[in-house]
Amino acid sequence: MPCNIRKKFFAELLGTFFLVFFGTGSAVVTLLITDAAGAAGIGPLGGLGDWIAIALAFGLTVMICIYVFGKISGAHLNPAVTIGLLVTKNIDLIDSVYYIVAQVIGACLGSLFLFLCLGDPAVTIGGLGATAPGLGVSYMQAMLAEFIGTFFLMMVVMGVAVDKKAEPGFAGISIGMTVAAVIVVLGAFTGASINPARTFGPYLMDMILGGQNLWGFFPIYLVGPILGAICAALAYAYLAKGSGVCELPQPFNDE
Repeated sequence: MPCNIRKKFFAELLGTFFLVFFGTGSAVVTLLITDAAGAAGIGPLGGLGDWIAIALAFGLTVMICIYVFGKISGAHLNPAVTIGLLVTKNIDLIDSVYYIVAQVIGACLGSLFLFLCLGDPAVTIGGLGATAPGLGVSYMQAMLAEFIGTFFLMMVVMGVAVDKKAEPGFAGISIGMTVAAVIVVLGAFTGASINPARTFGPYLMDMILGGQNLWGFFPIYLVGPILGAICAALAYAYLAKGSGVCELPQPFNDE
């Protein structure tokens, strides 16, 4: 592995580790608090406030990771984003494979260290923050919601980070707040993963550590986000075609 891709690999691994540790950690802590108070699930005590707190934890973590790791790897932190950028030729195939492997490893380590910090209740009560459709939400409804949420996220990524004419310095806060907004709205419906690695890590660690087996839901969080990211990337490329606004990948570059 060349030195340059090793650094990008490590940056993506660390960034996704922090995303899962702090993001899903906020969901686990919320579940532990509600359980201690005799309630069940996210929302009974604080209602929408619980989801806003979780959304801010995710959004702020994404924002910070973009500002820290963006100059190294572009801080994709999400296989769906990487695939969207691959389809629009903003990253090459070999690098995209390294990125996705790093993201998956980082997500798994994030869930593992969350367990090591919080112990068995993180699995038995918090489920390591694993995502699943809410009550009354069908499989296809959940997949559609994940598609729309990731479509919105990818459009923002293309507009504020990839677009050559994007205002510099705003990618982190714009993308982070987009993630937060999506979670506030979709959290109660699907858990608002919009990131296959973010769902894969808790699923795998839950299975290994004796938690719930939720793998039957995984296609929701794989197909929905990937299709959403691809469609959004292609839609933005179409909108930008001929206008000179989407000519080079920033900050998702290989420099």
